[in-house]
Amino acid sequence: MAMKKYNYCLCGIAAMALVFTATPAWAKLPLEVGDTAPIFTAQDQDGTKWKLKDDIGRNIVLLYFYPKDNTPGCTAEACGFRDKLTDLKQKGVDVVGVSFDNADSHKQFIFKYNINFPLLVDTNGKIADAYGTRRSAGRNMDRRVSFLIALDGKIFHITDSPDAAVHLSEMQQAIAQLEKIDKTSSP
Repeated sequence: MAMKKYNYCLCGIAAMALVFTATPAWAKLPLEVGDTAPIFTAQDQDGTKWKLKDDIGRNIVLLYFYPKDNTPGCTAEACGFRDKLTDLKQKGVDVVGVSFDNADSHKQFIFKYNINFPLLVDTNGKIADAYGTRRSAGRNMDRRVSFLIALDGKIFHITDSPDAAVHLSEMQQAIAQLEKIDKTSSP
């Protein structure tokens, strides 16, 4: 009897060690620069369908995932994109936010902060899982990750940082690089 308890204890310790030392699947994005962006359709805050495939070839897409509406970092990030949207639009960039929040939460967030771009509803996490942005397995919250998707549908730049200010800065630099590439490759 004592031997069986000992074996169960060792198995439990080994299983716990595996849980605490294994690299979680969510710790690394499954997508890299140069990969084709996963195509998806989602509803925005108003229930309107938004399709990534409709923008590819027409606009550069700045697709950003964020943890939660009405939190300090997410508000700063959304307001930063809001304040630069006119400039981004002139450069052919559409900004789209994604979180696990529902449409009502997005509507309130948009109204409160005058957000001028769509926020997509991903309450089931399908988009987050396709892009690898879910914070941890089974947790319904995104990490702060932004993807710049070029006209060809390929991921041109990824910013994966908890610091909201880094996203706007890096994306502006990446857009400038993309503009230089487009100008040198034009006939």
